[in-house]
Amino acid sequence: MAFYIARRLLLALPALLGLVFLTFVLSRVIPGDPAATLAGDAATPAQLAEIRAQYGLDRPILEQAVIHVRQVLTGDFGRSVFSGRPVAEEIAQRLPATLELTFAALLLSTLLGVPLGLVAALNHNGPVDHLVRVLSVGGLAMASFWLAIMLQLFFSMELDILPLRGRVDVEIGMPPLRTGLVLLDSLLAGRGDIFVDGALHLVLPAVTLCLPGLATIARFTRSGVLETLQKDFVLYARAAGYGRVRLAAIYVLRNAVNMVVTQIGLLFGALISGAVAVEAIFDWPGLGTYAVQAILSADYKALLAVTLVVGVVYAVVNVLVDVAQALIDPRVAEDAR
Repeated sequence: MAFYIARRLLLALPALLGLVFLTFVLSRVIPGDPAATLAGDAATPAQLAEIRAQYGLDRPILEQAVIHVRQVLTGDFGRSVFSGRPVAEEIAQRLPATLELTFAALLLSTLLGVPLGLVAALNHNGPVDHLVRVLSVGGLAMASFWLAIMLQLFFSMELDILPLRGRVDVEIGMPPLRTGLVLLDSLLAGRGDIFVDGALHLVLPAVTLCLPGLATIARFTRSGVLETLQKDFVLYARAAGYGRVRLAAIYVLRNAVNMVVTQIGLLFGALISGAVAVEAIFDWPGLGTYAVQAILSADYKALLAVTLVVGVVYAVVNVLVDVAQALIDPRVAEDAR
């Protein structure tokens, strides 16, 4: 298992290095001049030249790329051309909010999608199966920004039972900062009121973000269970008199879940990218809103940092998913040797 984990980590390094160079190249071909954006419309050529020299924008492109890679390897993303603060500090401040929202959406998708897919497969071609398939297609087709607005209008504006935006109520305040995760920090501080308020603020954005993932997990669970039900060991277990619930929960689901675990890793990246629109609508102070701000202000250093951090998190999560898959099915690690 240790060899398998080390191998997966080594395979992730070239992809991350390629991501660093790719994002740097893309930041140079997009329209807009960061120096002009920072200086303003009334800036003189001398002021523009001074800003370019200050941020290294006047150096040859290859030299800028080498400097960028060297800074990234040391954890230095430079300073934001919009706020003037170190980008690493702003990323560290906003990353926990995005991770909390993403993991909450992924948890909802898994807890709801796996049972729905299992029930649909066990009632193959029945009314429940058709209903789950229709809901899955609808979940994949529905635009997240439209769903977010509809949920806000109904649950926040009409019923007034859930917060409209933000992460916690301003009057309650944030818990003492330890991990940056509101729910966890509130529990560590013994503040049940902050935990409840943070959970209520998390409901609408997490539900909005989880819907495509829920549909995907339900579809793949259904497909995996249907395939597993055709296996010889399932036919033998049925002949041996195993009950339907025990057979499905213990034997069928465990052998069908490998495909679902793989999809969870892939969904994590999709959820982070989908969080950009969701965070902007719900005023969630995460990497999504930070990325939107960086795009509007042509803050290329912030954009590079967000892209790289998301890539690193995505790579780490995929390694963890591969390890979980190997723990569920030891043959995965053996085949990788």
